[in-house]
Amino acid sequence: MNRQLLLLRHAKSSWDDPVLGDHDRPLAARGRRAAPLIGDYLHGAGLIPDRVWCSTAQRATETWQLVAESAGIDVETDYDSGIYHAEHHRLIRLIQHFPPDCIRAMLIGHNPAMEMLALELIGRDGCGRLDSLQAKYPTAALAVIDFKADLWADIRPGSGTLQAFIKPRELA
Repeated sequence: MNRQLLLLRHAKSSWDDPVLGDHDRPLAARGRRAAPLIGDYLHGAGLIPDRVWCSTAQRATETWQLVAESAGIDVETDYDSGIYHAEHHRLIRLIQHFPPDCIRAMLIGHNPAMEMLALELIGRDGCGRLDSLQAKYPTAALAVIDFKADLWADIRPGSGTLQAFIKPRELA
């Protein structure tokens, strides 16, 4: 059985309110435009996750709401405060504990952890986009990584194949 991981970096956040804490920053107008583009892509590509794990930061939860609405996705979502400051090694442990009935999972978080996580997990470039991912993992970018694994617990660094790397500006 194969597993598929969708890694989504939150969309562009606003810095308009200088007294607002980092965790509470909402999306900027650019982020509110980008997130639905990713939702449209997911819908069109048939990449609907079985379950979602999302940072509790305002910009991440708003990103997921806009993506889900645009894609018509209504799945169980785990809002995990640990994703907010997590390093990529902690995120790998989180992924390894995903339930076995979840075949396609989505993780929504922050850089630099999302970029480092993707690069750590990818061992093969199946779409010719690894150079683009290595150059920059912009806001609202989506990496699709396939694993030949019976369980999420079997996933190891370098065991994934990059199947897609999508940037919102490429979809506009």
